[in-house]
Amino acid sequence: MFKITRKKELGPGVKLFDIEAPLVAKKAKPGQFVILRIRENGERIPLTIADYDPDKGTVTVIFQEVGKTTKELGKKDEGDSIADFLGPLGVPVEFLNYKRVLAVGGGVGVAPLYPKVKMLHQQGVEVISIIGAKNRDMLILEDEMRAVSDELYVCTDDGSKGHHGFVTDVLKQILEKDTDFDEVIAIGPAIMMKFVCKITKAYKVKTMVSLNPIMIDGTGMCGGCRVTVGNETKFACVDGPAFDGHLVDFDEMMRRQSIYKDEEKLALERAEGREHKCRLT
Repeated sequence: MFKITRKKELGPGVKLFDIEAPLVAKKAKPGQFVILRIRENGERIPLTIADYDPDKGTVTVIFQEVGKTTKELGKKDEGDSIADFLGPLGVPVEFLNYKRVLAVGGGVGVAPLYPKVKMLHQQGVEVISIIGAKNRDMLILEDEMRAVSDELYVCTDDGSKGHHGFVTDVLKQILEKDTDFDEVIAIGPAIMMKFVCKITKAYKVKTMVSLNPIMIDGTGMCGGCRVTVGNETKFACVDGPAFDGHLVDFDEMMRRQSIYKDEEKLALERAEGREHKCRLT
């Protein structure tokens, strides 16, 4: 069993957990993820490692309560335990001889962006960061991102904080004046990453994205997380989750992400006692 040592609400339906997992914390690197199960025979869900502390033996995960399992997980409290916590999985990211990086995060995508920016900051790399959300209440890790960024731009769709608009607006404004970046790192909803890559490709700036397709076993055996990158089939769990954004077929990935929407809705309705019952029989 893996104990929850800290719980924090970052926004409506967005939770942060520190989980006691010494072996995972010892080997974790930026860009990697874990797969957890709340209980035996429960659903396996992948969560990106948002931070880790080898000395304390804890791993930080951040998630949004959107489906049956994440809502169940969100009800856990400090001192509670979960059954399984497998990791670290995926290929760690490396930044060799980088001088300047532009980091773009949307929604809960700021969580997996943070450890990458933190590592770049520790390496002395200049980092300009852009983070965004639907509104100010949904912004996460603003203070943490500011602490590891040379400049931080904040965007909200409704204008309740920072730039009134999308992260892509600010990205384009920056690249119109300055394209001298070793790389752009973009993590967030697939549609956001798609349009970030469309902009950076026009300005010929190398771009890394972190993909979040449907994932089941996390070891490359099930094939559920397959994505097309450079006209080749890749598995996000063992080949990624980081890829060259200019080569990713985002439209295909978004279609695959929506395959089980009806089943996910039904599972949540059943869990909450809202399943439709036929009254015609």
